[in-house]
Amino acid sequence: MFKKDFPYFQKSKTVYLDNGATTQKPKVVIDSQIEYYETYCANTHRSNFGHANKATQEFEKTRTLLKEFINASKKEEIIFTKGVTESINFIASSFAKDFKTVIISSLEHHSNIVPWHMQGRTLGAGIEVVNCGENLDFDFEHFEELLKTNPNAFVSITHISNAFGKIHDIKTITKLAHEYGAVVMVDGAQSLSHLKVDVKDLDVDFFAISGHKTFAPTGVGAIYIKENFLKDIKPYQTGGATIHEVDFTASTLLDSPYKFEAGTQNIAGIIGFGKAIEYINHVHYENILSMEHNVYKYLDDELKKLPNIIFYNDIKDSIGSRSFNFEGIIHDDIGILLDKMGVAVRVGHHCAQPIMKKLGIKGTIRVSTAFYNDYVDVDNLIDALEKALGMLKD
Repeated sequence: MFKKDFPYFQKSKTVYLDNGATTQKPKVVIDSQIEYYETYCANTHRSNFGHANKATQEFEKTRTLLKEFINASKKEEIIFTKGVTESINFIASSFAKDFKTVIISSLEHHSNIVPWHMQGRTLGAGIEVVNCGENLDFDFEHFEELLKTNPNAFVSITHISNAFGKIHDIKTITKLAHEYGAVVMVDGAQSLSHLKVDVKDLDVDFFAISGHKTFAPTGVGAIYIKENFLKDIKPYQTGGATIHEVDFTASTLLDSPYKFEAGTQNIAGIIGFGKAIEYINHVHYENILSMEHNVYKYLDDELKKLPNIIFYNDIKDSIGSRSFNFEGIIHDDIGILLDKMGVAVRVGHHCAQPIMKKLGIKGTIRVSTAFYNDYVDVDNLIDALEKALGMLKD
């Protein structure tokens, strides 16, 4: 129904099922990039001629849109970054480094593991990991034990697992963490393309946002910072656009958000992010949820009909990504054959090696959907998988 809004699907016959890596972009987003570069390309927050003013207004419009989109209290709580990876590194190095203990989940992406290693933290020595159950469920009893043993910790948890689509109950996690004086950051890389997020309702302290996984251009994202933390955070980097006054003896910085956004930003990308938000508002999350859940359930039902398939969780409390393997078959071989048949999926560890090691596997075949995927896409995938399995068994 909505594929007509995405030029990729008009120009490519590929069955695109790698949305966990990046989503396709609607025409309104692509057009906004061209319009900026062709008709009013100028820097923001500096000059006061007409095109510079328009660029600044369109840039700041996205901040307001995003603030309303996630129900933040103030636009000052929205800081633009390159994406979730930079957002996590920013908070890790500028704030969380001072915490004795960081608590993460078993399902984290490398972007929420490696930054802590760069601080010299290791498991049991600055990092604690919450166990997960057989269905990859978050172990709340173990989490509370860790909170009791490590009061006033920094909790950094993914909202939706990129590798398995598992949704963590962030509201409950945050409530429990706050009872023990912990601060909570959420990796929301996979969130906004699937679910409506209300940061006030979740009561999170930090929420990292991806643009390119939310139908916006690459190289764009944001970090939501609850207002009461803004004065405690040191800038990740400084320079142009962050400064109130400078001489050779000292510098004074602007207030948030500008003191955190050094240098020239990805102006076109951020304007495009705003258009992506408007597009999602046009589609409505009610429609997104309905379409996605129906196709996701159909995908699961059809995959279960294939012989010797191995799943690692069911689809309860999951969305977006479905990971599996076939007994006795290397997942890379499946990926190569599917590509030859025009079906794009991802195979490998999905930047989540620790959970793969826990499961005793090197990786999986991952099918990741978005609301524009339909039953025909699933049928084409199943047909290609059946052919690939036939070839690999001969």
